[in-house]
Amino acid sequence: MLSYRHAFHAGNHADVLKHLVLVQLTRYLVQKDKPFWYIDTHSGAGVYSLDSGYAVKLAEYKNGIGRLWDRKDLPPVLADYVELVRRCNPDRRLKSYPGSPRFALWTMRKKDRLRLFELHSKDARLLQENFQTSDKQVIVEATDGFVGLKALLPPASRRALVLIDPSYEEKHDYERVYHTLKESLIRFPGGTYALWYPQLTRLEAHELPQRLKRLPAKDWLHVALRVKAPASDSFGMHGSGMFILNPPWILHETLAEVMPYLANALALDAGANYTLERSEN
Repeated sequence: MLSYRHAFHAGNHADVLKHLVLVQLTRYLVQKDKPFWYIDTHSGAGVYSLDSGYAVKLAEYKNGIGRLWDRKDLPPVLADYVELVRRCNPDRRLKSYPGSPRFALWTMRKKDRLRLFELHSKDARLLQENFQTSDKQVIVEATDGFVGLKALLPPASRRALVLIDPSYEEKHDYERVYHTLKESLIRFPGGTYALWYPQLTRLEAHELPQRLKRLPAKDWLHVALRVKAPASDSFGMHGSGMFILNPPWILHETLAEVMPYLANALALDAGANYTLERSEN
């Protein structure tokens, strides 16, 4: 299905969690001198307008980045994330929101590489326009990211961060992410893999984290943010999660400090909460 457009949801609570974690991962990887690749299987358009077009219809950003925008008490890692969003908004008015590739590019070095995939034809064209460059640091491909990832592993640098975040509009996406990660670990067991997933009442979403824990990775970390209790009619997303295979050792400590604040800041009702767990290796 190619009807999904992330612009409807840009800057919402799920983006806040996803990009907070993404920034921590890239900040960690640049600490070593050796270059690395950032591979994004579902890159979207790269940047989104919040005051026009799709985002205005649902205005989900108001209960996401909007709740953090003017806060003066942000923990340092959240302040770092918000400051990156401000790069899209130089007049300090929240009008635009960067996609995952933009967060990655802003926190990487010139010697690092970005490989971006997007299957939706319109978003792929926008992605190309937003990442026009004269060098080969950023390469955009208008193709299926699940297939494209397979061709890139293992990367020449032998260091990589892979972000996988499909829309999950199609039921088989849950199987695709599981089998993609399983095969990726065989091809490149030392890579860091970050998977985003929605918290829904459907069985596939509920079971996914438990399935991922059984993958043959050295370590894993699971963080999820629930902003409200599940709806009585089982409709809609009440939260989201990030499952990281081979995470930096310091990530758990960092998230343990910030998640209580974030759960409180983005809570929509008394059902808001968070999950933070890791492997016992």
